Amino acid sequence: MGKLEENHRKRRRRPDLQKIILKTVAVAGIMSVGVLAPNVLGALGKLGFMPASRQRDSIRAARSRLVQNGLLVYEEGKLRVTKAGENYLRAARLRGYRLLQPKRWDGRWRVLIFDIPEYRKGLRDKIRHTLIIAGLVRLQDSVWIFPHDCEELIVLLKADFKIGRELLYMIVDTLEHDNSLRKRFNLKS
Repeated sequence: MGKLEENHRKRRRRPDLQKIILKTVAVAGIMSVGVLAPNVLGALGKLGFMPASRQRDSIRAARSRLVQNGLLVYEEGKLRVTKAGENYLRAARLRGYRLLQPKRWDGRWRVLIFDIPEYRKGLRDKIRHTLIIAGLVRLQDSVWIFPHDCEELIVLLKADFKIGRELLYMIVDTLEHDNSLRKRFNLKS
């Protein structure tokens, strides 16, 4: 492994460790710090995440950063995920969301239209980024298309970004000039 790859792995390790700790606390609910460390240490050791001699220090530092950033909080000697921590985990889940594409296309297009006001531009950009990662294709600024069912993604977007009526989901039987889209999604004409 080259020096650049090694440096990249080291830089990436810290957020991964923080996500593991945050997810562990979130799954377990309120968890004793004494219980958290051995379980995470064992799991990380088995995964070959970091050298054994530095595991406790690395986990302690990552846990402190999560508390300092307001994603975790101590309550009576136990860790609990804060509302900000829950939001962070939800956003991380959406960033990694990828829509499944069945082998057969049903011949219908799924169109997503959203109208987010200018004062919520940051939210609009997050939605666009999420749609790109999920595999949707942009027709216009706020009009996106996908050839397969993506209702689950729509429900997640509406719930996580609190944009119920600002987002409209349509299933369309016919779309003019869709040859380029069919090629892009590898669909048979």
